[in-house]
Amino acid sequence: MQLSPAHHDERLSAPRSWWGIAALTGLACALMLLPLGTLPLLAGLVGGAALTGMLVSSYGSARVRVVNGALAAGDARIPVTALGEPEVLEAEEARAWRTYKADTRAFMLMRSYVPTAVRVEVTDPADPTPYVYVSTREPQALAAAIRAAKNVPAGA
Repeated sequence: MQLSPAHHDERLSAPRSWWGIAALTGLACALMLLPLGTLPLLAGLVGGAALTGMLVSSYGSARVRVVNGALAAGDARIPVTALGEPEVLEAEEARAWRTYKADTRAFMLMRSYVPTAVRVEVTDPADPTPYVYVSTREPQALAAAIRAAKNVPAGA
């Protein structure tokens, strides 16, 4: 089955260095429990690394998709009919929209370890959200998928 050009699927997984930090956190937990004996040391190593690994995994599980005529970014589901023209943001411009150009009413799925993003105006007059900011490693592909989804006739 061939996916339509209006399809995009990306997971914003955490960088590999964060997994190293999770392992080091487990080691630190083990060292804290070292005076209590071998069994607590092993429990601290496994428990600390597992807990930190779960935190890294959950933060890095953010998903960006364009499917069935909607932009799904994290927990948000926005129909493409309520969106304007997507704007591809390179690293410097994306940083500006994450910081001093940001609007507090905007929906932002930001990941600081992903330098590029796409910004899309919200055109629905009933929605107070001015725009959607989505971090993405493939900004051109995401923008193209949003444009293609807007051009797909309803019910197709």
